[in-house]
Amino acid sequence: MQPLRVGIVGLRHLHPRAYMASFASVSEFEVVAAAENDPAVREAFGRDFAVRCYGDWREMIEHETLQMAAIFLPHVECPEAAIACARRGLHVMVEKPMAASAAGAWSMVEAAREARVVLSTPYVWRFHPVVCAIRESARAGDLGTIVGCEGRCAAGRLHRYIEGHAAWMLDRRQSGGGPMYNLGVHWIDLYRWLLEDEVVDAVGRNVHVNREFDVEDNSFALLTFARGTVLSLDISYTVPDSYPAGRDLYLALRGTRGVVQWSPSFEGTREDLFVCTAEPRHVAFEIEPHPGYAGIMTVRYLHALARTIVDGGAPPVSGEDGARALEVVEKIYASVL
Repeated sequence: MQPLRVGIVGLRHLHPRAYMASFASVSEFEVVAAAENDPAVREAFGRDFAVRCYGDWREMIEHETLQMAAIFLPHVECPEAAIACARRGLHVMVEKPMAASAAGAWSMVEAAREARVVLSTPYVWRFHPVVCAIRESARAGDLGTIVGCEGRCAAGRLHRYIEGHAAWMLDRRQSGGGPMYNLGVHWIDLYRWLLEDEVVDAVGRNVHVNREFDVEDNSFALLTFARGTVLSLDISYTVPDSYPAGRDLYLALRGTRGVVQWSPSFEGTREDLFVCTAEPRHVAFEIEPHPGYAGIMTVRYLHALARTIVDGGAPPVSGEDGARALEVVEKIYASVL
């Protein structure tokens, strides 16, 4: 088939440049245009990637023949752009967390339904080979009844957003919140998927250290799922520059018959999973390297998204998934206030 023509909406974000390498690794997509109202950012992107660039995304979707829009705008602006693209008949991929509120995300879901287009958000951790192995083990009952889970995601410093032309991320009005809003949603979505269950209760605490911005630096939460599993989250923007790969990541599930633990390397080529059921063992995974954001995870996600667009069916991660993750974050923040 001919590649699906993609227009990128918004470049003042940490991920569009890395996604260009991800799209280049997937033959089903071709990025042909980008839109950004900051002229310096726009011109640099156009030089580096040789795509047509527009100062306004509305002009881009008017003049380009596109099949999909990939949206990387400030979160508060994502619903307007996604709804307009859907009504124009474009499939839409919106970078997580999709919006600055759950209501904004649900408005995008409704617009996509009405337009009969695919709406998806790249919670790409679902596509990591280790995560898939953990889910299979949980589904098979190897761990017994899963009682407790842990998730830690500490990534970078606040100032990386300023250096990456994304200072809006540190303005709660534009971003929706701090690390729990921007990073914690990854683990919230992942555990919803791993447990195949929904969060029914959430309590949290935020730690605000910086004096410059109105988002928290650290966020902690206890989530209770419908079947009783409790998830502890530790999410922050406080990893020093010297930390390997700039991220401190951890996942664990504890059941009545066993435990699994994993410290992901994010874009590494080797991963070690600790599994303790009848007896402890380490399982090594050799991961095929891929350039771009999140390596093999994003490539697998994009392949699955293309299949949905071409063949139909449910998207690999739905807009509804994105909205539900934001509902959980809003419960956490409401308990803090």
